[in-house]
Amino acid sequence: MAAALALGAIASARIVCAQVATPSGDSLFQNHCAECHNGASEARAPAPEVLRQRSAASILEVLATGAMRVQGATLSGPERRAIAEYLGGATLAGDPTGASHGRCESSSTFVMSGPGWNGWGATPENRREQSAVAAGLDATLLPRLKLKWAFGFPDATSAWAQPTVVGGWLFTGSQNGSVYALDAKSGCIRWVFSADGGVRTAVSVGPRAGGAAVYFGDTGAKVYALDAASGALLWKTKIEEHPLARITGAPALYRGHLYVPMSSYEESQGARPEYGCCTFRGSLSSLDARSGKIVWRTYMISGEPQPRGKSSSGATLFGPAGAAIWSAPTIDTMRGLIYVGTGNSYAGAAVPTSDAVIALNLAGKIEWVKQLFPEDVFVSGCHAKSENPNCADQRGPDYDLGNSPILAMLPHGRRVIVVGQKSGIGWALDPEKRGEVIWQYRAGAGGALGGIEWGSAVDGEHAYFAVSDILGAAPGGLHAVSLQSGERAWYAPPQPPRCTAGPRCNAAQAAAISVIPGVVFSGSNDGALRAYSTQNGAILWETDTNREFETVNGVAAKGASMLGPGPVIANGMLFVSSGYGAFGGRAGNVLLAYGIE
Repeated sequence: MAAALALGAIASARIVCAQVATPSGDSLFQNHCAECHNGASEARAPAPEVLRQRSAASILEVLATGAMRVQGATLSGPERRAIAEYLGGATLAGDPTGASHGRCESSSTFVMSGPGWNGWGATPENRREQSAVAAGLDATLLPRLKLKWAFGFPDATSAWAQPTVVGGWLFTGSQNGSVYALDAKSGCIRWVFSADGGVRTAVSVGPRAGGAAVYFGDTGAKVYALDAASGALLWKTKIEEHPLARITGAPALYRGHLYVPMSSYEESQGARPEYGCCTFRGSLSSLDARSGKIVWRTYMISGEPQPRGKSSSGATLFGPAGAAIWSAPTIDTMRGLIYVGTGNSYAGAAVPTSDAVIALNLAGKIEWVKQLFPEDVFVSGCHAKSENPNCADQRGPDYDLGNSPILAMLPHGRRVIVVGQKSGIGWALDPEKRGEVIWQYRAGAGGALGGIEWGSAVDGEHAYFAVSDILGAAPGGLHAVSLQSGERAWYAPPQPPRCTAGPRCNAAQAAAISVIPGVVFSGSNDGALRAYSTQNGAILWETDTNREFETVNGVAAKGASMLGPGPVIANGMLFVSSGYGAFGGRAGNVLLAYGIE
Protein backbone atom coordinates (compact mmCIF):
# COMPACT_ATOMS: atom_id res chain seq x y z
CA MET A 1 0.00 0.00 0.00
CA ALA A 2 2.83 2.39 0.80
CA ALA A 3 4.29 1.81 -2.66
CA ALA A 4 0.93 2.52 -4.29
CA LEU A 5 0.54 5.75 -2.31
CA ALA A 6 4.03 6.80 -3.33
CA LEU A 7 3.22 6.23 -6.98
CA GLY A 8 0.08 8.35 -6.58
CA ALA A 9 2.12 11.13 -5.03
CA ILE A 10 4.60 11.02 -7.92
CA ALA A 11 1.76 11.20 -10.45
CA SER A 12 0.17 14.15 -8.63
CA ALA A 13 3.50 15.97 -8.49
CA ARG A 14 3.98 15.48 -12.23
CA ILE A 15 0.55 16.96 -12.94
CA VAL A 16 1.29 20.10 -10.92
CA CYS A 17 4.61 20.56 -12.71
CA ALA A 18 2.90 20.23 -16.09
CA GLN A 19 0.43 22.97 -15.20
CA VAL A 20 3.13 25.34 -13.93
CA ALA A 21 5.16 24.82 -17.11
CA THR A 22 2.30 25.89 -19.40
CA PRO A 23 3.39 29.08 -21.24
CA SER A 24 1.39 32.27 -20.86
CA GLY A 25 -1.53 32.95 -23.14
CA ASP A 26 0.34 35.89 -24.63
CA SER A 27 3.33 33.74 -25.58
CA LEU A 28 1.13 30.98 -26.95
CA PHE A 29 -0.86 33.43 -29.05
CA GLN A 30 2.33 34.95 -30.49
CA ASN A 31 3.80 31.53 -31.31
CA HIS A 32 0.70 29.82 -32.69
CA CYS A 33 -1.83 32.44 -33.78
CA ALA A 34 -0.28 35.84 -34.48
CA GLU A 35 1.04 34.97 -37.94
CA CYS A 36 -2.54 34.99 -39.24
CA HIS A 37 -4.27 37.10 -36.57
CA ASN A 38 -1.88 40.03 -37.03
CA GLY A 39 -4.26 42.91 -37.76
CA ALA A 40 -2.79 43.54 -41.21
CA SER A 41 -5.13 45.06 -43.77
CA GLU A 42 -4.76 42.10 -46.14
CA ALA A 43 -5.21 39.47 -43.39
CA ARG A 44 -8.23 37.18 -43.71
CA ALA A 45 -8.20 36.25 -40.00
CA PRO A 46 -9.76 38.55 -37.34
CA ALA A 47 -7.36 40.96 -35.63
CA PRO A 48 -6.58 40.47 -31.91
CA GLU A 49 -8.78 43.42 -30.94
CA VAL A 50 -11.72 41.75 -32.72
CA LEU A 51 -11.05 38.44 -30.98
CA ARG A 52 -11.01 40.22 -27.62
CA GLN A 53 -14.67 41.12 -28.10
CA ARG A 54 -15.54 37.47 -27.60
CA SER A 55 -15.78 35.65 -24.29
CA ALA A 56 -13.06 33.29 -23.11
CA ALA A 57 -15.57 30.42 -23.17
CA SER A 58 -16.56 31.06 -26.80
CA ILE A 59 -12.91 31.29 -27.89
CA LEU A 60 -12.19 28.00 -26.16
CA GLU A 61 -15.11 26.38 -27.97
CA VAL A 62 -13.86 27.66 -31.36
CA LEU A 63 -10.42 26.18 -30.64
CA ALA A 64 -11.96 22.86 -29.58
CA THR A 65 -14.63 22.20 -32.21
CA GLY A 66 -15.20 25.36 -34.24
CA ALA A 67 -13.44 27.00 -37.17
CA MET A 68 -10.06 26.83 -35.41
CA ARG A 69 -10.29 23.19 -34.30
CA VAL A 70 -7.49 22.15 -36.68
CA GLN A 71 -5.14 24.73 -35.19
CA GLY A 72 -6.39 24.01 -31.68
CA ALA A 73 -5.66 20.31 -32.08
CA THR A 74 -1.92 21.03 -32.02
CA LEU A 75 -2.29 22.49 -28.51
CA SER A 76 -2.86 20.81 -25.18
CA GLY A 77 -6.02 21.52 -23.18
CA PRO A 78 -4.26 23.88 -20.75
CA GLU A 79 -2.66 25.72 -23.69
CA ARG A 80 -6.01 26.25 -25.43
CA ARG A 81 -7.45 27.50 -22.16
CA ALA A 82 -4.52 29.92 -21.68
CA ILE A 83 -5.07 31.46 -25.13
CA ALA A 84 -8.82 31.75 -24.53
CA GLU A 85 -8.30 33.44 -21.17
CA TYR A 86 -5.68 35.81 -22.64
CA LEU A 87 -7.95 36.94 -25.48
CA GLY A 88 -11.21 36.82 -23.51
CA GLY A 89 -9.80 38.71 -20.56
CA ALA A 90 -11.31 36.38 -18.00
CA THR A 91 -10.29 33.32 -16.02
CA LEU A 92 -12.35 30.23 -16.74
CA ALA A 93 -13.62 28.35 -13.72
CA GLY A 94 -12.31 24.96 -12.69
CA ASP A 95 -9.19 22.89 -13.06
CA PRO A 96 -8.38 22.29 -16.77
CA THR A 97 -7.66 18.63 -16.01
CA GLY A 98 -10.96 18.17 -14.15
CA ALA A 99 -9.14 16.26 -11.43
CA SER A 100 -9.10 18.59 -8.43
CA HIS A 101 -12.16 16.81 -7.01
CA GLY A 102 -13.21 13.19 -6.97
CA ARG A 103 -9.88 11.54 -6.19
CA CYS A 104 -10.04 7.99 -4.84
CA GLU A 105 -9.73 7.99 -1.06
CA SER A 106 -8.09 4.57 -0.94
CA SER A 107 -5.22 3.17 -2.98
CA SER A 108 -5.53 0.18 -5.29
CA THR A 109 -2.98 -1.96 -7.08
CA PHE A 110 -3.62 -2.34 -10.80
CA VAL A 111 -3.72 -5.95 -11.98
CA MET A 112 -4.60 -7.09 -15.50
CA SER A 113 -7.24 -9.63 -14.56
CA GLY A 114 -10.97 -10.20 -14.56
CA PRO A 115 -13.64 -9.20 -17.10
CA GLY A 116 -12.87 -6.18 -19.24
CA TRP A 117 -13.12 -4.39 -22.57
CA ASN A 118 -9.63 -3.66 -23.93
CA GLY A 119 -9.14 -1.22 -26.81
CA TRP A 120 -11.68 -0.37 -29.47
CA GLY A 121 -13.33 -3.67 -30.25
CA ALA A 122 -12.74 -5.62 -27.00
CA THR A 123 -10.63 -8.21 -28.88
CA PRO A 124 -7.95 -8.04 -31.62
CA GLU A 125 -10.67 -9.07 -34.12
CA ASN A 126 -12.68 -5.88 -33.34
CA ARG A 127 -15.94 -7.80 -33.12
CA ARG A 128 -17.40 -5.37 -30.57
CA GLU A 129 -18.92 -8.43 -28.93
CA GLN A 130 -18.76 -9.22 -25.22
CA SER A 131 -19.29 -12.73 -23.85
CA ALA A 132 -21.94 -13.43 -21.22
CA VAL A 133 -19.32 -14.06 -18.54
CA ALA A 134 -17.33 -10.90 -19.29
CA ALA A 135 -20.46 -8.75 -19.71
CA GLY A 136 -22.10 -9.83 -16.45
CA LEU A 137 -25.27 -8.56 -18.06
CA ASP A 138 -28.06 -10.04 -20.17
CA ALA A 139 -31.54 -9.15 -21.41
CA THR A 140 -33.22 -10.21 -18.16
CA LEU A 141 -31.11 -7.78 -16.14
CA LEU A 142 -31.70 -4.72 -18.35
CA PRO A 143 -34.68 -3.41 -16.29
CA ARG A 144 -32.34 -3.22 -13.28
CA LEU A 145 -29.78 -1.00 -15.03
CA LYS A 146 -29.49 2.35 -13.23
CA LEU A 147 -27.07 5.26 -13.45
CA LYS A 148 -24.27 4.67 -10.92
CA TRP A 149 -22.02 7.67 -11.62
CA ALA A 150 -21.19 10.38 -14.15
CA PHE A 151 -17.83 11.94 -14.99
CA GLY A 152 -17.46 15.38 -16.60
CA PHE A 153 -14.80 16.33 -19.15
CA PRO A 154 -13.63 19.95 -18.69
CA ASP A 155 -13.21 22.39 -21.58
CA ALA A 156 -14.94 19.96 -23.93
CA THR A 157 -17.87 20.03 -26.31
CA SER A 158 -17.52 16.36 -27.24
CA ALA A 159 -17.09 13.22 -25.18
CA TRP A 160 -15.36 11.63 -28.12
CA ALA A 161 -13.17 8.88 -26.60
CA GLN A 162 -14.44 5.36 -25.93
CA PRO A 163 -13.45 4.07 -22.47
CA THR A 164 -11.39 0.94 -21.83
CA VAL A 165 -12.03 -1.27 -18.81
CA VAL A 166 -9.29 -3.59 -17.52
CA GLY A 167 -8.67 -4.95 -14.01
CA GLY A 168 -11.53 -2.98 -12.48
CA TRP A 169 -10.01 0.31 -13.74
CA LEU A 170 -11.42 2.50 -16.50
CA PHE A 171 -9.09 4.42 -18.83
CA THR A 172 -10.30 7.20 -21.10
CA GLY A 173 -9.06 10.23 -22.98
CA SER A 174 -10.69 13.59 -23.56
CA GLN A 175 -10.98 16.42 -26.05
CA ASN A 176 -8.68 18.69 -24.05
CA GLY A 177 -5.95 16.05 -23.82
CA SER A 178 -6.51 14.82 -20.26
CA VAL A 179 -6.24 11.05 -19.92
CA TYR A 180 -7.81 9.47 -16.84
CA ALA A 181 -7.63 6.27 -14.86
CA LEU A 182 -10.86 5.88 -12.89
CA ASP A 183 -12.24 3.25 -10.58
CA ALA A 184 -14.79 1.47 -12.74
CA LYS A 185 -17.27 0.90 -9.92
CA SER A 186 -17.28 4.40 -8.40
CA GLY A 187 -15.75 6.72 -11.01
CA CYS A 188 -13.21 8.16 -8.58
CA ILE A 189 -9.92 9.34 -10.11
CA ARG A 190 -6.79 7.24 -9.61
CA TRP A 191 -4.55 9.40 -11.84
CA VAL A 192 -4.67 11.92 -14.66
CA PHE A 193 -2.14 12.66 -17.40
CA SER A 194 -2.04 15.68 -19.74
CA ALA A 195 -1.23 14.80 -23.36
CA ASP A 196 -0.01 17.41 -25.86
CA GLY A 197 -3.16 17.15 -28.00
CA GLY A 198 -6.73 15.93 -27.72
CA VAL A 199 -7.17 12.19 -27.18
CA ARG A 200 -10.09 10.54 -28.96
CA THR A 201 -8.59 7.09 -29.44
CA ALA A 202 -9.58 4.23 -27.21
CA VAL A 203 -6.81 3.14 -24.84
CA SER A 204 -5.07 -0.22 -25.30
CA VAL A 205 -3.65 -1.94 -22.21
CA GLY A 206 -0.92 -4.57 -22.15
CA PRO A 207 1.59 -6.20 -19.82
CA ARG A 208 5.15 -4.95 -19.51
CA ALA A 209 8.10 -5.84 -17.32
CA GLY A 210 7.14 -5.02 -13.75
CA GLY A 211 3.50 -4.19 -14.46
CA ALA A 212 1.33 -2.95 -17.31
CA ALA A 213 1.16 -0.03 -19.75
CA VAL A 214 -1.59 1.95 -21.44
CA TYR A 215 -1.19 3.15 -25.02
CA PHE A 216 -3.06 5.85 -26.96
CA GLY A 217 -2.65 8.51 -29.66
CA ASP A 218 -3.48 12.22 -29.85
CA THR A 219 -4.57 14.80 -32.40
CA GLY A 220 -0.95 15.90 -32.85
CA ALA A 221 0.04 12.50 -34.33
CA LYS A 222 1.84 11.43 -31.15
CA VAL A 223 1.64 8.06 -29.42
CA TYR A 224 2.08 7.62 -25.67
CA ALA A 225 2.85 4.80 -23.29
CA LEU A 226 2.07 5.33 -19.60
CA ASP A 227 2.51 3.13 -16.57
CA ALA A 228 -0.98 1.75 -15.98
CA ALA A 229 -0.72 1.93 -12.20
CA SER A 230 0.60 5.49 -11.81
CA GLY A 231 0.08 7.34 -15.10
CA ALA A 232 3.82 8.07 -15.33
CA LEU A 233 5.07 8.66 -18.88
CA LEU A 234 7.12 5.75 -20.22
CA TRP A 235 7.67 7.14 -23.71
CA LYS A 236 6.17 9.46 -26.31
CA THR A 237 6.73 9.19 -30.07
CA LYS A 238 5.82 11.60 -32.85
CA ILE A 239 4.72 9.35 -35.71
CA GLU A 240 4.04 11.78 -38.54
CA GLU A 241 5.43 15.25 -39.25
CA HIS A 242 2.61 16.38 -41.53
CA PRO A 243 1.08 19.41 -39.76
CA LEU A 244 -2.47 18.14 -40.21
CA ALA A 245 -1.87 14.52 -39.25
CA ARG A 246 -3.85 13.10 -36.34
CA ILE A 247 -4.64 9.75 -34.74
CA THR A 248 -8.30 8.79 -34.34
CA GLY A 249 -8.15 4.98 -34.44
CA ALA A 250 -7.01 3.11 -31.34
CA PRO A 251 -3.52 1.57 -31.55
CA ALA A 252 -3.59 -2.23 -31.65
CA LEU A 253 -1.18 -4.13 -29.39
CA TYR A 254 0.08 -7.54 -30.50
CA ARG A 255 3.19 -9.52 -29.55
CA GLY A 256 5.18 -6.57 -28.28
CA HIS A 257 4.33 -4.27 -31.17
CA LEU A 258 1.91 -1.36 -31.31
CA TYR A 259 0.19 -0.83 -34.67
CA VAL A 260 -0.82 2.81 -35.10
CA PRO A 261 -3.19 4.12 -37.83
CA MET A 262 -2.86 7.68 -39.14
CA SER A 263 -5.62 10.02 -40.30
CA SER A 264 -5.66 13.79 -40.86
CA TYR A 265 -7.48 17.10 -40.80
CA GLU A 266 -6.38 17.89 -44.36
CA GLU A 267 -9.68 16.75 -45.81
CA SER A 268 -11.30 19.77 -44.10
CA GLN A 269 -8.69 22.22 -45.42
CA GLY A 270 -8.31 21.34 -49.09
CA ALA A 271 -11.02 23.57 -50.51
CA ARG A 272 -9.37 26.79 -49.27
CA PRO A 273 -7.83 28.62 -52.25
CA GLU A 274 -4.72 29.55 -50.28
CA TYR A 275 -4.04 25.89 -49.34
CA GLY A 276 -1.83 23.70 -51.51
CA CYS A 277 -4.09 20.66 -51.47
CA CYS A 278 -3.03 18.00 -50.74
CA THR A 279 0.02 16.24 -49.30
CA PHE A 280 -1.14 13.86 -46.55
CA ARG A 281 -0.98 10.09 -47.00
CA GLY A 282 -2.60 7.64 -44.61
CA SER A 283 -0.26 5.15 -43.01
CA LEU A 284 0.10 2.28 -40.57
CA SER A 285 3.15 2.24 -38.30
CA SER A 286 4.61 -0.49 -36.12
CA LEU A 287 6.26 0.62 -32.87
CA ASP A 288 8.28 -1.36 -30.37
CA ALA A 289 5.93 -1.34 -27.37
CA ARG A 290 8.81 -1.23 -24.88
CA SER A 291 10.72 1.73 -26.32
CA GLY A 292 8.30 3.53 -28.64
CA LYS A 293 10.80 3.21 -31.51
CA ILE A 294 9.24 3.13 -34.98
CA VAL A 295 10.00 -0.27 -36.55
CA TRP A 296 8.29 0.38 -39.88
CA ARG A 297 5.79 2.72 -41.52
CA THR A 298 3.72 1.78 -44.56
CA TYR A 299 1.91 4.49 -46.50
CA MET A 300 -1.40 3.67 -48.11
CA ILE A 301 -0.29 5.70 -51.16
CA SER A 302 3.15 4.52 -52.19
CA GLY A 303 4.49 7.60 -54.00
CA GLU A 304 4.97 11.04 -52.49
CA PRO A 305 2.54 13.74 -53.70
CA GLN A 306 3.74 15.69 -56.74
CA PRO A 307 2.94 19.23 -57.96
CA ARG A 308 -0.18 19.26 -60.12
CA GLY A 309 -0.79 22.93 -60.88
CA LYS A 310 -1.75 26.17 -59.14
CA SER A 311 -4.76 27.15 -57.07
CA SER A 312 -6.83 30.25 -57.72
CA SER A 313 -4.65 32.08 -55.20
CA GLY A 314 -1.39 30.93 -56.79
CA ALA A 315 -0.56 28.18 -54.28
CA THR A 316 1.06 25.04 -55.67
CA LEU A 317 -1.32 22.12 -55.63
CA PHE A 318 -0.21 18.54 -54.91
CA GLY A 319 -1.51 15.00 -55.29
CA PRO A 320 -2.35 12.20 -55.06
CA ALA A 321 -3.20 12.30 -51.38
CA GLY A 322 -5.60 10.85 -48.82
CA ALA A 323 -6.46 7.23 -47.98
CA ALA A 324 -6.45 8.04 -44.26
CA ILE A 325 -6.99 5.26 -41.72
CA TRP A 326 -9.67 6.49 -39.32
CA SER A 327 -10.28 3.31 -37.31
CA ALA A 328 -8.43 0.74 -35.23
CA PRO A 329 -6.46 -1.97 -37.05
CA THR A 330 -7.66 -5.56 -36.82
CA ILE A 331 -5.26 -8.42 -36.10
CA ASP A 332 -5.64 -11.81 -37.82
CA THR A 333 -3.51 -13.92 -35.49
CA MET A 334 -3.99 -17.10 -37.53
CA ARG A 335 -2.71 -15.59 -40.79
CA GLY A 336 -0.28 -13.08 -39.31
CA LEU A 337 -2.07 -10.20 -41.05
CA ILE A 338 -3.33 -6.75 -40.10
CA TYR A 339 -6.49 -5.39 -41.73
CA VAL A 340 -7.21 -1.67 -42.04
CA GLY A 341 -9.96 0.34 -43.70
CA THR A 342 -9.08 3.49 -45.64
CA GLY A 343 -10.84 6.73 -46.51
CA ASN A 344 -11.23 8.61 -49.78
CA SER A 345 -8.61 10.29 -51.94
CA TYR A 346 -8.17 14.04 -51.40
CA ALA A 347 -6.71 15.42 -54.61
CA GLY A 348 -5.28 14.48 -57.99
CA ALA A 349 -5.95 11.09 -59.51
CA ALA A 350 -7.91 8.69 -57.30
CA VAL A 351 -5.73 5.90 -55.92
CA PRO A 352 -6.63 2.18 -55.86
CA THR A 353 -6.00 2.04 -52.10
CA SER A 354 -8.70 4.54 -51.12
CA ASP A 355 -12.08 3.35 -49.77
CA ALA A 356 -10.53 -0.07 -49.34
CA VAL A 357 -9.81 -2.90 -46.96
CA ILE A 358 -6.06 -3.50 -47.00
CA ALA A 359 -4.18 -6.50 -45.59
CA LEU A 360 -0.59 -6.04 -44.41
CA ASN A 361 1.74 -8.65 -42.99
CA LEU A 362 3.52 -8.15 -39.68
CA ALA A 363 6.58 -6.78 -41.50
CA GLY A 364 4.50 -3.97 -43.03
CA LYS A 365 4.18 -5.32 -46.59
CA ILE A 366 0.81 -4.88 -48.27
CA GLU A 367 -0.44 -8.36 -49.19
CA TRP A 368 -3.69 -7.40 -50.88
CA VAL A 369 -6.11 -4.52 -51.44
CA LYS A 370 -9.87 -4.74 -51.90
CA GLN A 371 -11.26 -1.40 -53.04
CA LEU A 372 -14.98 -1.08 -52.32
CA PHE A 373 -15.57 2.17 -54.21
CA PRO A 374 -13.32 3.67 -56.93
CA GLU A 375 -12.70 7.26 -58.01
CA ASP A 376 -13.68 8.83 -54.69
CA VAL A 377 -11.87 12.20 -54.61
CA PHE A 378 -13.29 14.50 -51.95
CA VAL A 379 -12.48 17.35 -49.58
CA SER A 380 -14.93 19.24 -47.39
CA GLY A 381 -16.26 22.49 -48.80
CA CYS A 382 -16.36 21.37 -52.42
CA HIS A 383 -19.76 20.82 -53.98
CA ALA A 384 -21.00 19.53 -57.30
CA LYS A 385 -21.58 23.03 -58.71
CA SER A 386 -18.69 24.75 -56.96
CA GLU A 387 -16.98 27.50 -58.93
CA ASN A 388 -13.83 27.16 -56.83
CA PRO A 389 -11.04 26.05 -59.23
CA ASN A 390 -9.57 24.02 -56.40
CA CYS A 391 -12.61 21.77 -56.56
CA ALA A 392 -12.31 20.88 -60.24
CA ASP A 393 -11.22 17.29 -59.57
CA GLN A 394 -13.66 16.66 -56.72
CA ARG A 395 -16.01 13.85 -57.65
CA GLY A 396 -16.89 12.52 -54.21
CA PRO A 397 -19.09 11.01 -52.87
CA ASP A 398 -17.02 10.56 -49.65
CA TYR A 399 -17.50 6.82 -49.13
CA ASP A 400 -14.81 6.25 -46.48
CA LEU A 401 -14.46 3.08 -44.48
CA GLY A 402 -14.74 4.55 -40.99
CA ASN A 403 -15.41 1.11 -39.49
CA SER A 404 -12.68 -1.17 -38.28
CA PRO A 405 -12.73 -4.36 -40.36
CA ILE A 406 -14.22 -7.14 -38.21
CA LEU A 407 -12.78 -10.64 -38.34
CA ALA A 408 -15.73 -12.97 -37.76
CA MET A 409 -16.31 -16.71 -37.80
CA LEU A 410 -19.06 -18.35 -39.84
CA PRO A 411 -20.95 -21.27 -38.26
CA HIS A 412 -18.92 -23.93 -40.16
CA GLY A 413 -15.56 -22.40 -39.20
CA ARG A 414 -14.89 -20.25 -42.25
CA ARG A 415 -13.51 -16.80 -41.42
CA VAL A 416 -14.94 -13.64 -42.92
CA ILE A 417 -14.14 -9.91 -42.80
CA VAL A 418 -17.22 -7.78 -42.11
CA VAL A 419 -17.08 -4.01 -42.60
CA GLY A 420 -19.58 -1.18 -42.92
CA GLN A 421 -19.05 1.73 -45.30
CA LYS A 422 -20.30 5.31 -45.59
CA SER A 423 -21.87 4.24 -48.88
CA GLY A 424 -24.54 2.60 -46.71
CA ILE A 425 -23.37 -0.90 -47.67
CA GLY A 426 -22.24 -3.61 -45.29
CA TRP A 427 -19.73 -6.05 -46.78
CA ALA A 428 -18.51 -9.57 -46.11
CA LEU A 429 -15.10 -10.32 -47.64
CA ASP A 430 -13.11 -13.53 -47.94
CA PRO A 431 -9.64 -13.20 -46.35
CA GLU A 432 -8.56 -16.43 -48.07
CA LYS A 433 -9.27 -14.95 -51.50
CA ARG A 434 -7.67 -11.51 -51.17
CA GLY A 435 -10.87 -9.84 -50.03
CA GLU A 436 -13.22 -11.31 -52.62
CA VAL A 437 -16.82 -10.22 -51.90
CA ILE A 438 -18.94 -12.93 -50.27
CA TRP A 439 -22.02 -10.75 -49.88
CA GLN A 440 -23.09 -7.12 -49.67
CA TYR A 441 -26.09 -5.60 -47.93
CA ARG A 442 -27.65 -2.19 -48.52
CA ALA A 443 -28.44 -0.67 -45.11
CA GLY A 444 -28.59 3.08 -45.80
CA ALA A 445 -28.52 5.72 -48.51
CA GLY A 446 -24.94 6.78 -47.77
CA GLY A 447 -22.93 9.95 -48.46
CA ALA A 448 -21.01 12.52 -46.45
CA LEU A 449 -21.76 11.81 -42.76
CA GLY A 450 -24.02 9.06 -44.02
CA GLY A 451 -24.23 5.31 -44.34
CA ILE A 452 -22.44 3.18 -41.75
CA GLU A 453 -20.07 5.41 -39.82
CA TRP A 454 -18.02 4.43 -36.75
CA GLY A 455 -18.51 0.80 -35.86
CA SER A 456 -20.50 -2.32 -36.66
CA ALA A 457 -20.68 -5.48 -34.54
CA VAL A 458 -21.04 -9.25 -34.97
CA ASP A 459 -21.98 -12.27 -32.91
CA GLY A 460 -22.14 -15.95 -33.86
CA GLU A 461 -25.11 -15.51 -36.19
CA HIS A 462 -25.47 -11.91 -37.31
CA ALA A 463 -23.68 -8.80 -38.44
CA TYR A 464 -25.26 -5.61 -37.10
CA PHE A 465 -25.19 -2.32 -39.01
CA ALA A 466 -26.44 0.99 -37.58
CA VAL A 467 -27.19 3.75 -40.09
CA SER A 468 -26.30 7.42 -39.84
CA ASP A 469 -27.61 9.22 -42.97
CA ILE A 470 -27.63 12.27 -40.72
CA LEU A 471 -28.04 14.71 -43.63
CA GLY A 472 -30.70 12.65 -45.39
CA ALA A 473 -34.47 12.55 -45.26
CA ALA A 474 -34.63 9.36 -43.17
CA PRO A 475 -31.70 9.06 -40.75
CA GLY A 476 -31.19 6.12 -38.42
CA GLY A 477 -32.17 2.47 -38.24
CA LEU A 478 -30.49 -0.76 -37.13
CA HIS A 479 -30.10 -3.86 -39.33
CA ALA A 480 -29.34 -7.47 -38.41
CA VAL A 481 -27.93 -9.52 -41.29
CA SER A 482 -27.16 -13.23 -41.52
CA LEU A 483 -23.40 -13.75 -41.33
CA GLN A 484 -23.79 -16.77 -43.60
CA SER A 485 -25.88 -15.35 -46.41
CA GLY A 486 -26.02 -11.56 -46.04
CA GLU A 487 -29.82 -11.70 -45.96
CA ARG A 488 -31.76 -9.45 -43.60
CA ALA A 489 -32.74 -11.10 -40.33
CA TRP A 490 -34.61 -8.05 -39.01
CA TYR A 491 -34.75 -4.27 -39.19
CA ALA A 492 -35.41 -1.87 -36.31
CA PRO A 493 -36.63 1.48 -37.68
CA PRO A 494 -35.43 4.78 -36.21
CA GLN A 495 -37.28 5.99 -33.14
CA PRO A 496 -38.85 9.43 -32.58
CA PRO A 497 -36.06 11.69 -31.26
CA ARG A 498 -35.86 12.16 -27.51
CA CYS A 499 -34.18 15.58 -27.83
CA THR A 500 -35.76 18.99 -28.38
CA ALA A 501 -36.66 19.58 -32.02
CA GLY A 502 -34.04 21.31 -34.17
CA PRO A 503 -31.66 20.75 -37.09
CA ARG A 504 -29.23 18.76 -34.91
CA CYS A 505 -31.93 16.67 -33.26
CA ASN A 506 -32.59 13.54 -35.30
CA ALA A 507 -32.52 9.76 -35.15
CA ALA A 508 -29.18 9.14 -36.92
CA GLN A 509 -27.27 6.17 -35.47
CA ALA A 510 -23.69 7.04 -36.40
CA ALA A 511 -22.05 5.85 -33.16
CA ALA A 512 -20.38 2.48 -32.88
CA ILE A 513 -22.61 -0.33 -31.61
CA SER A 514 -21.88 -3.20 -29.23
CA VAL A 515 -23.40 -6.64 -28.67
CA ILE A 516 -23.75 -9.05 -25.74
CA PRO A 517 -25.73 -12.30 -25.77
CA GLY A 518 -29.30 -11.37 -26.66
CA VAL A 519 -28.76 -7.60 -26.80
CA VAL A 520 -27.39 -4.96 -29.22
CA PHE A 521 -26.69 -1.49 -27.80
CA SER A 522 -26.86 1.54 -30.10
CA GLY A 523 -26.56 5.23 -29.23
CA SER A 524 -28.27 7.88 -31.32
CA ASN A 525 -27.85 11.50 -32.32
CA ASP A 526 -31.02 12.18 -30.31
CA GLY A 527 -29.09 11.43 -27.10
CA ALA A 528 -30.77 8.10 -26.37
CA LEU A 529 -29.02 4.79 -25.78
CA ARG A 530 -31.20 1.83 -26.70
CA ALA A 531 -30.91 -1.93 -26.20
CA TYR A 532 -32.37 -4.08 -28.99
CA SER A 533 -33.18 -7.78 -28.95
CA THR A 534 -30.82 -9.78 -31.17
CA GLN A 535 -33.78 -12.03 -32.00
CA ASN A 536 -36.16 -9.52 -33.55
CA GLY A 537 -34.91 -5.96 -33.00
CA ALA A 538 -37.46 -5.12 -30.29
CA ILE A 539 -36.35 -2.37 -27.91
CA LEU A 540 -35.72 -3.90 -24.50
CA TRP A 541 -34.39 -0.85 -22.63
CA GLU A 542 -33.45 2.76 -23.26
CA THR A 543 -32.13 5.78 -21.42
CA ASP A 544 -32.30 9.46 -22.33
CA THR A 545 -29.02 11.34 -21.71
CA ASN A 546 -30.27 14.80 -22.73
CA ARG A 547 -29.76 16.51 -19.41
CA GLU A 548 -27.23 17.87 -16.95
CA PHE A 549 -25.54 15.41 -14.61
CA GLU A 550 -23.99 15.71 -11.17
CA THR A 551 -20.48 14.38 -11.66
CA VAL A 552 -18.03 12.64 -9.33
CA ASN A 553 -15.30 15.15 -10.23
CA GLY A 554 -17.45 18.28 -9.85
CA VAL A 555 -17.21 19.33 -13.53
CA ALA A 556 -20.40 20.75 -15.00
CA ALA A 557 -21.51 18.20 -17.60
CA LYS A 558 -24.41 17.34 -19.83
CA GLY A 559 -25.34 14.62 -22.28
CA ALA A 560 -26.38 15.11 -25.90
CA SER A 561 -25.59 13.45 -29.25
CA MET A 562 -23.85 10.08 -29.54
CA LEU A 563 -21.92 10.08 -32.80
CA GLY A 564 -18.56 8.34 -32.37
CA PRO A 565 -17.61 6.00 -29.51
CA GLY A 566 -19.79 3.03 -28.64
CA PRO A 567 -21.03 1.43 -25.41
CA VAL A 568 -18.59 -0.64 -23.36
CA ILE A 569 -19.95 -3.52 -21.26
CA ALA A 570 -17.90 -5.31 -18.60
CA ASN A 571 -18.45 -6.96 -15.22
CA GLY A 572 -22.11 -6.04 -14.88
CA MET A 573 -21.67 -2.41 -15.89
CA LEU A 574 -22.30 -0.39 -19.04
CA PHE A 575 -20.26 2.71 -19.89
CA VAL A 576 -21.11 5.22 -22.61
CA SER A 577 -19.95 8.71 -23.62
CA SER A 578 -22.56 11.34 -24.45
CA GLY A 579 -22.06 14.60 -26.34
CA TYR A 580 -20.57 15.32 -29.76
CA GLY A 581 -20.49 18.97 -30.77
CA ALA A 582 -19.50 18.56 -34.43
CA PHE A 583 -20.56 16.92 -37.71
CA GLY A 584 -24.25 17.46 -37.12
CA GLY A 585 -24.22 16.56 -33.43
CA ARG A 586 -25.08 18.47 -30.28
CA ALA A 587 -22.45 19.40 -27.69
CA GLY A 588 -22.00 17.45 -24.48
CA ASN A 589 -19.18 16.31 -22.22
CA VAL A 590 -20.10 13.39 -19.97
CA LEU A 591 -19.14 9.76 -19.39
CA LEU A 592 -21.98 7.71 -17.89
CA ALA A 593 -21.76 4.45 -15.96
CA TYR A 594 -24.78 2.19 -15.49
CA GLY A 595 -24.92 -0.81 -13.15
CA ILE A 596 -27.38 -3.36 -11.82
CA GLU A 597 -29.51 -2.42 -8.82
